Amino acid sequence: MSRKPPAGPLEYLRRWPLQAWLAMVAIFLYAPLLTLMAFSFNDSRRNIVWKGFTLDYYKMALTNSSLLEAFGNSLTIAAVSTLVSLILGALAALVLWRFRFPGKTAFDGALTLPIVAPEICMGVAMLVFFAKVVPWPQGLPWPFNLGAIIISHISFSFPFVAVVVRARMASFNREMEEAARDLGAGEWRMIWDVIVPHMAPSLVAGALLAFTLSLDDFVITFFTSGPDTITFPVKVYSMVRFSVTPEVNAASTLLIVLTVVLTAVALRLQGDPAAAAGHGGPAEKKS
Repeated sequence: MSRKPPAGPLEYLRRWPLQAWLAMVAIFLYAPLLTLMAFSFNDSRRNIVWKGFTLDYYKMALTNSSLLEAFGNSLTIAAVSTLVSLILGALAALVLWRFRFPGKTAFDGALTLPIVAPEICMGVAMLVFFAKVVPWPQGLPWPFNLGAIIISHISFSFPFVAVVVRARMASFNREMEEAARDLGAGEWRMIWDVIVPHMAPSLVAGALLAFTLSLDDFVITFFTSGPDTITFPVKVYSMVRFSVTPEVNAASTLLIVLTVVLTAVALRLQGDPAAAAGHGGPAEKKS
């Protein structure tokens, strides 16, 4: 069995600049976040001075009633918008993958518009829409007073789900669909027993991605929330306006950890659709 020859000086010369560049990029991206997380344990009201290690500010953050209420609002919005986004995104991806129809290119482009459009534009558009076009009824009990925010979050979340599910369907083997039909399966039975199990990892990944995006959103939520519908990111922003205290750092650290965990799970479940592309290609059927 032949052994790989040792790397020469020129190969190492080509490697270390790339490694150094990647290290610099990682430091540039994550040093501020690591600094914030470190100073969340600072036993001082002034973040610029390290006085010692403490968990008191985490206790203050977890016992702050207004902060917990805002976090509950964020969880409610994220849960409802994720459920609706998952259904709409999966259906949109299935239609784009399976059928050819007039205006498909325009529909595909319009689906990606909420992904590429600046959030500030989306926020202003939602503000004008709900303030002038569809005024939300006043006096509705919680959680119905979160309706405007939920609709706004669905509008920018379900395209992400559609993109993830559509990428997964690129690896679908059309022969499995034909085999199910040969065995007597109808249209809906074939979709439920063959297509849905194949797209299941992308459904979980898309749901976690939509949940994370909704939980973290600030700009669009800021434009569509009222005085009684404060979410967690908006609440943290209002706390920062006065001063950046370790309590704010602790709350931000908890949100960062939750976001990183959900995103990591989503990427893990999504896998690499390109690696499985050899098992089958995208299927289209004339509607």
